[in-house]
Amino acid sequence: MSKTDCKAAKDMTEAMEETMQRLQGRFQEISGQLETKLDEMGTRIDGLEKNVAELMTQAGMEEQAISK
Repeated sequence: MSKTDCKAAKDMTEAMEETMQRLQGRFQEISGQLETKLDEMGTRIDGLEKNVAELMTQAGMEEQAISK
């Protein structure tokens, strides 16, 4: 290989490594955001379940649901 070919190959390798590092960083960032959103959704679902149970108790539906 000529010096030009070696330099081109080295430049391409460096560019690919940089691209892969950026992609990995972005993937980790998105993964963290997704995990945070899933945790938030879980907390909200837990809150909704608690509110529904309280409303059912207030409405006297808990005894009706158990007796069915």
